[in-house]
Amino acid sequence: MQSDAAPATPPGAKTEADVASPAGALANVRVLDLTTLYPGPLATMLLADLGADVIRVDAPDRDDLLRWMPPHDQSGQGALWRTVGRGKRTISLDLKQPAGREALLRLVKRADVLVEQFRPGVLDRLGIGWSVLHEVNPRLVLASISAFGQTGPDARRAGHDINFLARSGVSWHLGRRGQGPMPLGVLVGDVGGGTWPAVTGILAALLQRGQTGLGQRVDVAMADGALWMNAMAITRALAADEDAPPEGSWLDGGSFYDYYRCADGRHLAVGALEPKFFATFLAAIGRPDLEGLYLADGDDGATLKAGIAQAIAAAPLAQWVDLLRPLDCCVEPVQTPREAAADPQLRARGMIVAVPAEGALGTAAPTVWQIGCPVQLSAAPACMSFVGREPGADTRTVLAEVGYDDDAIDALLASAAASGR
Repeated sequence: MQSDAAPATPPGAKTEADVASPAGALANVRVLDLTTLYPGPLATMLLADLGADVIRVDAPDRDDLLRWMPPHDQSGQGALWRTVGRGKRTISLDLKQPAGREALLRLVKRADVLVEQFRPGVLDRLGIGWSVLHEVNPRLVLASISAFGQTGPDARRAGHDINFLARSGVSWHLGRRGQGPMPLGVLVGDVGGGTWPAVTGILAALLQRGQTGLGQRVDVAMADGALWMNAMAITRALAADEDAPPEGSWLDGGSFYDYYRCADGRHLAVGALEPKFFATFLAAIGRPDLEGLYLADGDDGATLKAGIAQAIAAAPLAQWVDLLRPLDCCVEPVQTPREAAADPQLRARGMIVAVPAEGALGTAAPTVWQIGCPVQLSAAPACMSFVGREPGADTRTVLAEVGYDDDAIDALLASAAASGR
């Protein structure tokens, strides 16, 4: 992720003019974002990219940990925080004060969605639980993202990505035989188990509201989502009452579907599962004699993997890329994140974008290079309008929109029930 001072447009990256959209698909949806850290902010960033008016509600006495997590951009703030905060206006309210809660409830009256990531029970203790929110605005969709959900014996238990993967059985087949599971650098449980189910649930609830006129609560447990992503292994456990050991299935290193070390220490990802891909791949690496061992088990499977490994180890990664890229055989290089950010295919898809550091599109503000939006809509392209703003940057504007006059806003700021500008 580059800084505001990126010297030039990287080849293939989208700039301000490319990402502008007159009206996003969610242009008439207003979202209140009470989340911090990663899965919730990533979900609301996606909604903002798709055109929703997202208002981030920050706590004046508690910074989001992502705000200062390195690497920092030229603003001195966390580059990831400025990414997941993009396209969101921000107001700072102290929800522990009655005046702060009253301001939030005024916002709720005009909102379509509220997204929160507290432990179950926190909203109720603050006096703004589901029953209160629903009474204030019966059309509101409340999306709650938590570790283990709003119900069940572990509902209030804390957790992180590694815990959800462990509880859901995903970690069981993440490692090599005899070595145990390996931690992932990608927050699969948070994003796959939290972010995407939350966005899906919000959109489904909004669609149903169009039919009934009523909102509802979306209860997303990241542990549930991690279990759902592990459907292949869970189905095996339910249907056959068995667990495949690590490296005991086709997809976790138990077959030739694996990573192979090249002569320079880099790796190739070999996914040539279909017979036609398998045959093309073996011919390309000079081992067509191994074709008869397709998906072999036991010693024959070990012989197949050893033969592939020996062939791949004979040349550096660049040589294999040059040889295999023109072929249709499901083999790709293991790229570094910097290489992935420069990948021509991903660039062509608009997955690296220049986002204005302040204000709206069309200004002369400096830009920050950020990851793009993975949802591509033909009639309403995503719009990355500005990077994450300082907490409370829009406090006065947002409060004025819900009926506060200048004196009332000054009083809120003076009481510290609100902060910002």
